[in-house]
Amino acid sequence: MNYYNSNTVIYLDGQFVKAAEAKTDLYGQSLHYGFAAFEGIRAYKTHNATRIFKAREHYERLKRSCELTGIPFKWNIDDLIRQTYKLLELNNFKDAYIRPLVFSEPQMTLVAPEQTSIMICAWEWAAYLGDRQLKVCISPFERPNPKSIKIEAKISGNYVNSILATSDAKNKGFDEALLLDATGKVAEAPGANVFFEKGGKLYTPAKGNILPGITRATIIELCKVLDIEVVEKEITTDFIKEADGAFFCGTAVEVVGIHTIDETVYRQRWRDSIGATLQRAYKNLVLEKVNYEVII
Repeated sequence: MNYYNSNTVIYLDGQFVKAAEAKTDLYGQSLHYGFAAFEGIRAYKTHNATRIFKAREHYERLKRSCELTGIPFKWNIDDLIRQTYKLLELNNFKDAYIRPLVFSEPQMTLVAPEQTSIMICAWEWAAYLGDRQLKVCISPFERPNPKSIKIEAKISGNYVNSILATSDAKNKGFDEALLLDATGKVAEAPGANVFFEKGGKLYTPAKGNILPGITRATIIELCKVLDIEVVEKEITTDFIKEADGAFFCGTAVEVVGIHTIDETVYRQRWRDSIGATLQRAYKNLVLEKVNYEVII
């Protein structure tokens, strides 16, 4: 996929520049060690105008990721939101995926940098895993021990784990992976959170060993509005086999159903599941067809 062409514009340290002409230093911690913070945000064309969904929550998490890891964050969030809308306008994007990245100054030590830069780019991107139910495998790779990293920070280097898991799954003929944590409990997908349906309730791994996603929080909020009970708990691999259904959620994937996890086949019809109900509710929310946010 070509993420940009000769006319694509990005935002870089206060300026709008052509992506093909932008430059960065090759002696930075972000390139060599993965020491950078990023976000994934979506913009949607609604009946009113293009709307960036939960822009403030994403930029606040970007700031929080930097604070947790000692990456200097010197920008005003209101201004970043304004510049992001301007970026979409300059590129004539109505529906887009947006990627802000805070990266380090040139230095090769293992000490946190004193100066950082920010880049914001965008591209037109459909749902990351498509719109069909997925064939998933439990990955041989585990989520990192939260004592070894800041698990709740969205840091570039953490995603080496995600690349390994997804690549392994696709090489085996699956659509995506599901990772366990260091204790053998269900954690999350390489780039999404997971929910299981059983007996009319939803179950999802508790915080602590996962990245607590903004879409995950939105799904839980929607469940409150729709009177769907959500239980946050440790989930075993045996529970996976007992569940009636499952789905992933995240900014990139949105809400997507799971058909199988290894040998477990979810025979409940997707269109009759809680997951499908939430898939429709989430789409209505981001497109402003139903204003659940007034209630939420």
